[in-house]
Amino acid sequence: MRVISDSKVMFMRNMKISFRNPDTMAMSIFAPTLMLLLFVYVFGGVMNIGEVNYVNFIVTGIILQCIAQAAMTTAISINVDMNKGMIERFRSMPIAKSSFLLGHFLAAIARNVITAAIMIGVAFIVGFRPQADFGGWLVIIAMLLLFIMVINWIAILVGLVSKTAEAAGSFIALISVLPFVSSGFAPTSTMPAGIRWFAEYQPMTPIINTVRAMIMGTSAGSDAWIALAWCVGLLALMFALSLRVYRRKMST
Repeated sequence: MRVISDSKVMFMRNMKISFRNPDTMAMSIFAPTLMLLLFVYVFGGVMNIGEVNYVNFIVTGIILQCIAQAAMTTAISINVDMNKGMIERFRSMPIAKSSFLLGHFLAAIARNVITAAIMIGVAFIVGFRPQADFGGWLVIIAMLLLFIMVINWIAILVGLVSKTAEAAGSFIALISVLPFVSSGFAPTSTMPAGIRWFAEYQPMTPIINTVRAMIMGTSAGSDAWIALAWCVGLLALMFALSLRVYRRKMST
C-alpha cells in the first residue's frame, strides 16, 4: 500500500533529521539524568519511603519525564514542517497525505524508545535493581509504549495548532513537569491537601504506580486499570483531534 511505503519514507526522513541534530535527543536524556543523580545522591538520604530502594521508587517518574521531554522534538518538528513551507512541498507531491503524520509518529516512537532505554541503563549504573518477572516486564513495556504513543499524539496536536515552534516546545515542557506533581518522586500522602488531590487524580500517578509495582514485583491493583483507561482515552482523543486539525489545515 502507498501509505505504508510513503510513511516509511517520511519515517526515514525524520530519523535522519534527528541524527543530524543529536543535541535535541541529548538534552532529553541529559536533563532527566541530571535529575536522577540529584535525587539519588542529594535528596535520597532524607527521603523516608520505608524499605524501598529510592532509585527503584523514582526511576519510573524519571523515565516518564524523559519521554515527555523527548516529545518536544516531535512538537517542534511538526510545527516547523507546517509553518516553514515544507508541508506545501508535500502537498504538491503524489504521496499519501496521512504519511506525513504517521512518519512523524513512528520517528517519535523510535526516539522515545532509544532515550528511555538509555535512561534505564543510567538507572542501573546508580543502583536500579528491579524485581519484575517476565510478566511484569511485559506490563512495564506495554505501559511505557502506551504512554509514548499518548504523549507523542499530544505533541503532534500541539505542533499542528501552535503558531511557533517555540510555543509548541514550551507547552510540551510544561507536561514534562507533571511527574513532579505526582507519586513519581514522593508519596502523595506527604503532600498538602490541594496538591495531593491533584497528584492523586492526574494521569501520571496511576501510570507511575503501575510501572513501579511491576518493577518491585508487587500487584498494581486498580492503578493498572485506571492507567490503562487514561492512556486509551487520551490516545483516542488526541489521535482524533490531530487528524481533524491536520485535515482542516490540508484542505485550506
